[in-house]
Parts: sequence; structure tokens; C-alpha cells
Amino acid sequence: MSTDRRDQIVVGAIELIATRGVRALTHRALDTQLALPPGSTSYYFRTRQALIEAVAEGITARSRADFVAAQPDSPPGRPPDPTQVARDVADWLDHLLAHRRHELIARHALIIEVMSDPPLHARLAGSLFSLDRASELFAALGAAEPRTSAHDFLALLEGLVFDRFAGLRAGATGDIDQLARPLADFLTSGRNYRPCQPNSE
Repeated sequence: MSTDRRDQIVVGAIELIATRGVRALTHRALDTQLALPPGSTSYYFRTRQALIEAVAEGITARSRADFVAAQPDSPPGRPPDPTQVARDVADWLDHLLAHRRHELIARHALIIEVMSDPPLHARLAGSLFSLDRASELFAALGAAEPRTSAHDFLALLEGLVFDRFAGLRAGATGDIDQLARPLADFLTSGRNYRPCQPNSE
């Protein structure tokens, strides 16, 4: 029951931030919003920072689970096809934008809020996209510097997502092709990777 209540509070915190702003995030406001007895939120999360940390953990866990679930099966030993990778990632981003808008809003607001707390800021900044998984992708693609390419790729993902939920395209009808085009351009750029040679065996 305690795990269910903690999860309920984390989801409530995300909804509260997304609909009323980050300044509205208080223990009392969450108790009221979730119709919990007074003091319930502070029982599970003693401080506001603990609550924000739980939000970061919740967003991270869901992002990793969603990404794993969205991964297509690929033949072992065969290098990824950059164009197909771009399409798969675009599909995942479109799902993210369609079904997790409140998480995107809350995360962005909290990232600014915790700029003075580097460890917590890093946890929130890394909660949507995994630098390690992106580095593995670019290593598989034959990147000369997989980590550097991964950082650049994640910056592109962040920009595409922000554009669609809070930027100039906010509220526009979803377009997977629009998401896939810049991803494919990046992934097929010769400066980002050396094309892997087919297995000669």
C-alpha cells in the first residue's frame, strides 16, 4: 500500500506542476488535490526536495521502461540502419508527446527550479533520454566518438520535444515525418559515424 501511495503522490505532483505551476508544489496542496488526510504527503516525502527527487525517479523509470518496450527486434550482429533508427525514435517521441505531456511540462519547470542543485538537476536532465543507451547506439553505428555524438543527438531530441510541447509547434498536429527528418539527417551525417562494414562471414 505504501508503494501505491508514494506512486499516487508522485503522479499527483506531476499533475499539479503541469496544471498550476512549480510554485504550487507543496505538501498541503498535494494532500488537498489527492483528497488525502492532512500530513500524508509529508509522511512519505519529508521535504520538498525529496518530493522532487521522487518525481525525477518516476519520470526516469517510465522513460526507460517505455523505451525498452518500443525497441524493435533486430537481427544479432547486424549494424543498425540509421534511417530505420530515426523512424523508430520518431515514433517513440510522438508517443511521448501524445501521452506524457504533463511529465514533459513538469520536468522542464523543475529543471529550471533546481539549477542550483547540480546532482538533482543532473537527475532531472537525464530523466527522459539515456546518454548510455545513445552512446551504445553510436558505437554500434561506428562513431569515432560515440559519447560526443550521443550528447549531440540527445540535444537534438530535447529540442524536437520542446518544440512540440512548448515551442513554435506547440499544439500542432503530430507529424512523425517531421520528427524523423532531422533525426535521419543527423544519423546519416558522415561526421557522426563511419558506416559499419557488413559482416563478411
